[in-house]
Amino acid sequence: MKKFIPDNLPQPNSPEARDTASLIHPLTNLKTHLEKGPLVIEEGQGVWVTDVHGKKYIEGMSGLWCLSLGYGQERLVKAATDQMTRLPYYHLTNHKSHQPAIDLAEKLLEIAPVPMSKVWFSNSGSEGNDSAVRIVWYYWHAKGKPEKRKIISHQRAYHGNTIASASLSGMYYNQASFGLPLDGFLHVTPPHHYRYSNPGENEQDFASRLADELDKLIFSEGPETVGAFFTEPIMGSGGVIVPPPTYYEKVQTVLEKHEILLIADEVITAFGRTGNMFGTTTMGLNPDMLVCAKGLSSAYIPISALMVNARVFDVISEESDRIGVFGLSFTYSGHPVSAAVARETLRIYEDENIIDHVRMMEPHFLGGLNKLLDHPLVGEVRGKGLVAGVELVNNKTTGEAFDPVHNVGPFCVECAEAHGLIVRAIGDTISFCPPLVINESEIEELILRFQLALDDTLNMVQNKLWFQHARKD
Repeated sequence: MKKFIPDNLPQPNSPEARDTASLIHPLTNLKTHLEKGPLVIEEGQGVWVTDVHGKKYIEGMSGLWCLSLGYGQERLVKAATDQMTRLPYYHLTNHKSHQPAIDLAEKLLEIAPVPMSKVWFSNSGSEGNDSAVRIVWYYWHAKGKPEKRKIISHQRAYHGNTIASASLSGMYYNQASFGLPLDGFLHVTPPHHYRYSNPGENEQDFASRLADELDKLIFSEGPETVGAFFTEPIMGSGGVIVPPPTYYEKVQTVLEKHEILLIADEVITAFGRTGNMFGTTTMGLNPDMLVCAKGLSSAYIPISALMVNARVFDVISEESDRIGVFGLSFTYSGHPVSAAVARETLRIYEDENIIDHVRMMEPHFLGGLNKLLDHPLVGEVRGKGLVAGVELVNNKTTGEAFDPVHNVGPFCVECAEAHGLIVRAIGDTISFCPPLVINESEIEELILRFQLALDDTLNMVQNKLWFQHARKD
């Protein structure tokens, strides 16, 4: 199934043809793209987007997990316009500052889920996590333990696409043929009970085993060489993996024992996505640093924030004095327009009671998806708040996955697109991350369109010899 393009091929001078002639696309098969062409989006309103041919879609992924307030937020447009008129650019280097960055930093520290001391701004979640890695190294060097450079994260985690953050990530495609990961980046089993538990192993025992695995890895590497553990409260791009109860409690006990910093990557989970302002609260974390982006400005303009606690800041402050300067810098760090839009975004979350709205919509959203567990293809539904993953399986009884060569997940996503719903395939997990402003009727429409896509996908796989749902085990 292909996206809708007139005559099934990009027409000369069409947006599709101009795209394939000029752009390199991220997370895309570049060769296939030259033949298939893009879906070109023209405009958006609320949770809906319209392509250049006039077809409307429910944007079920908030773009890239980020458009939390949906399209058409005039307050954000005004905040950007007003700041562009007043002060379109200034920097934060060499003791310079401006009011929007100060205002935003103060608000973030006020609402932080655990006590934090200072805020470092950059332009994306990738840069935020990259900066966190460098601050980990800087911190331990200042503490007289420069050998504590190794960093642990999860397999299947996604922490970004700079050289350091791609090394943090546990996705093969971020590293294959790039010469990554860098040395010293280690990965442990993701906390996904459905896919990684042993036969008969309950969630508590699974969490204990993974914490023990982490402890053994640290011991084998040498605790004196391990500086930090990075985690997403809920793993977004790894397939919306929700760790089981007690997992983070047990992991944090291990980290405290070995004097290892904890960094929470809240690029996806911050600002209401999980039903609390921060996923750290939802999952019971107590991080030394916290990275947020995406929903910070509802993706209306690039910005990310890295919050550090007093334990970290006091040490790096003294080290910068010893050296003479803190040598981390971005030209657009704390850009005044980005900061002004982000600050207004935080006001909207409060003024419109977005957290309460997410909590009201969660039963409709997750409840509706859970009803699909009766579908022959659906093995598991998982999620919190307004983020979820639906895993498609070859055999519901055993949980056996489809062979990746069959591209069942991507096929389902194309079927959904044909029915006017944009979602994302992470392998054979279909991920959902609708704008937080979605209402009950729009959720019902989203689930209806997804069910149509599931049925289309079932029609395809039922005729394949490798589909095992009907097998008597």
